[in-house]
Amino acid sequence: MSTVALPAHTVSHGAELDLSGVRLGHPGGPPVLGPLDLRVAPGELLAVVGPSGCGKSTLLRTIAGLLPPLDGRITQDGTPVEGPGAQRALVFQHDALLPWRTVRANVELPLAIRGVRREERRRVSAAWLERVGLAEHAARLPHQLSGGQRQRVQLARALAARPRAVLMDEPFGALDAHTRAGMQDLLVEILYDTGATVVFVTHDVDEALFLGDRIAVPSRGLLLDVPRPRDRSARPAADTAALRRRVLESL
Repeated sequence: MSTVALPAHTVSHGAELDLSGVRLGHPGGPPVLGPLDLRVAPGELLAVVGPSGCGKSTLLRTIAGLLPPLDGRITQDGTPVEGPGAQRALVFQHDALLPWRTVRANVELPLAIRGVRREERRRVSAAWLERVGLAEHAARLPHQLSGGQRQRVQLARALAARPRAVLMDEPFGALDAHTRAGMQDLLVEILYDTGATVVFVTHDVDEALFLGDRIAVPSRGLLLDVPRPRDRSARPAADTAALRRRVLESL
């Protein structure tokens, strides 16, 4: 994995996300979650944990502005979220890359939508592909990559546009254990450089413990701080083990 430092133009300041009295669900249907009060601090990585069907993905899509809340208010830096916005990027479990576009062109896509000049798009995409260890694959198509490589492309594409919040819906769930651990390490390293705020949805408690600054179990109203420093070897430590038990019991 490359450890090239990100150029200054890729660095962003994380957004503050605030949910107040929010009920989640699809219009015309019953609430699936809420009422929910939650503040995500600028630059924080909040891991959201819960079983399938508990409303985790609905929460993420509501924060993204793709789904209006049934009740309550969501703001970004005090401004109501009333629809999708370029400052919030979504990363899905399935990479959602455009199969007819090269790796480079996929990373450039959000910049092209914004009208960024071709020379600048190339410069930014090259920096990000170098950062995620895929510079030599820039001309390939998605089907020529492994699952882990495609997720790295998706991460580069999401961050190339300098979002202030990154919303991640079980992005590593389909990967094997070794690749998943590598992606977790890469995510932590890159997000430290960018300063972006992250809401990371997962059903894996150990992934949440490694990645999250805090863990939310919204279906149970739990919001818990995670002991630091971030270290895989810390799992047997008493405070980490106690937190793991508490989260598992809540599920």
